[in-house]
Amino acid sequence: MKKNNTFLRLLNYMLRYKTFTAVALTFILLTSIVATAIPLLAQYYIDNYITKGIASAGLGLLIIYYGLFLFRVISTFIGEYYFSKVAYSIVSDLREESFTNLQKLRMAYFDRTPVGSIVSRLTNDTQAVADMFGTIFSSFLNSILMFVVTIGAMISLSPELTVLMILFLPIMIGSVYLYQRLSSKLVKITRAKLSDLNTKLSESIEGMRIIQAFNQEERLIKGFEEVNKEHLHYMSRSLSVDSLLLRPAMALLKILAYGVILTYFGLSWQTAGFTAGIIYAFIQYTNQLFNPLIELMQNFSVLQTSMIAAGRVFELIDNKEYEPAQKDSNYKIEEGNIEFKNVSFSYDGKNDVLKNISFKVNKGETIAFVGSTGSGKSSIINLFLRFYEFDRGEILVDGRDIKDYSMKELRNKIGLVLQDPFLYHGTIESNIKMYNKSLTESDIKAAAEFVDADEFIMQLPEKYKSTVTERGSTFSSGQRQLLTFARTIAAQPKILILDEATANIDSETEEIIQNSLKKMRKGRTTIAIAHRLSTIQDANCIYVLDKGEIIESGTHTKLLQQKGTYYKMYQLQAGMLNVEKTSN
Repeated sequence: MKKNNTFLRLLNYMLRYKTFTAVALTFILLTSIVATAIPLLAQYYIDNYITKGIASAGLGLLIIYYGLFLFRVISTFIGEYYFSKVAYSIVSDLREESFTNLQKLRMAYFDRTPVGSIVSRLTNDTQAVADMFGTIFSSFLNSILMFVVTIGAMISLSPELTVLMILFLPIMIGSVYLYQRLSSKLVKITRAKLSDLNTKLSESIEGMRIIQAFNQEERLIKGFEEVNKEHLHYMSRSLSVDSLLLRPAMALLKILAYGVILTYFGLSWQTAGFTAGIIYAFIQYTNQLFNPLIELMQNFSVLQTSMIAAGRVFELIDNKEYEPAQKDSNYKIEEGNIEFKNVSFSYDGKNDVLKNISFKVNKGETIAFVGSTGSGKSSIINLFLRFYEFDRGEILVDGRDIKDYSMKELRNKIGLVLQDPFLYHGTIESNIKMYNKSLTESDIKAAAEFVDADEFIMQLPEKYKSTVTERGSTFSSGQRQLLTFARTIAAQPKILILDEATANIDSETEEIIQNSLKKMRKGRTTIAIAHRLSTIQDANCIYVLDKGEIIESGTHTKLLQQKGTYYKMYQLQAGMLNVEKTSN
């Protein structure tokens, strides 16, 4: 049922391009008619000219005969060309719809789905669909039309012999069914192994620095080889099935059909009045009867692959794991006051990572969260940014439920700075502007100047037009972070989220970063996740998290006086800092 639904959906996509499809079908029909007419013309020429010794008299008929061959080639080309146009138009639609839906999915989907697998959906799988429509589908339709027209022509020449040829059909259909049963499972597994290969390749490329730094090359090579060998194993099994049930089986059936034809003609030519032309035409029609079916069976594995691939693409398109819903309201965030009231949250629905979290921060204030890995710091940010849904407790912005604001309003009024700054391939200007048409060049420059990024930008040969490679690899971590600061300031957010924004910054650059952060925080509500405690000493309130609970809270001075968890963390970092200074 699932395969049928997939096929019907693909047909609906094809109907979007009715004109191209109609042209393709027209020329495929013409190809079938011409292919059927050619043997009849040859039969007439043989019986009326060659057997009578006046072959030269039929020169005009020969010209028409070869003209039909030329027309068949041209019509075949046009039909396949327009089918290919339909195919790539469908693939373009599938990729756009997949990518569009991908942007709506919640973070949980990306947490559990490898990048390589997603890339495989939008590239390899969609290309397989193109192969189906561009080659297989046109071949399938051509085969059906050719079969129907050929059977009609054969009946007109010899109904009795046609019946004998039709007796071969159950055997051929049985071979197709057996091939489908054997190959379907193998094709599905082979496709899955190909996706695994893409995943391993993607992960290896993205993590190349870590792989080389920890001497993991051999382990990765071994893992890739294992998956590659598994893929080769199932490909070999598929090839074995193809080699047995495709050409050899069909070729054997065709030879048997030739034998039946020759035997029948040999026994009945005197009484039935068969001519050399009829015999020639019938042999040609037998070829036309078998060859399309052979071609279909050869392409059956491709069809299987395409259907499986299309199903995987539709799974992505149909995925409704969207980011949390927001009301399409006109409410605006004016001040940026934030309050969490007894918020609890679990990623898996079983184990709470946040337990009754409550805090409040007003406009212009800065609060910070500290704690060990897994304490729940990032989860608070994830809920506030609406990456995940929660159903226990309340999150208020300006006294109103955060769910009452539109997603656009939240995204526009919240500025996010991560510890690992992400830059797009483009220019410095485009990375700061983020395709916001309302921002002018002076706005971009002002934002860069505000966060002290202008100094290093102006030293570049092309300044704001300087090229940014993927992830900004040509810039230092501090420079990349300053560019993300400028991007955030240019958007003029009311609320600022700092997720360990200085974690990967060297000590020399840290001072510049800290000065920039102080200016960014002024007049804005700020929530900071801190790794370096020295960066949050001026926070209005610091919350210490442990296993999803707030165990301590207060100013830096107050927490030191309590000599609790925060005090121990601070002493540990201060000791490490002293060691670093001594070693230097």
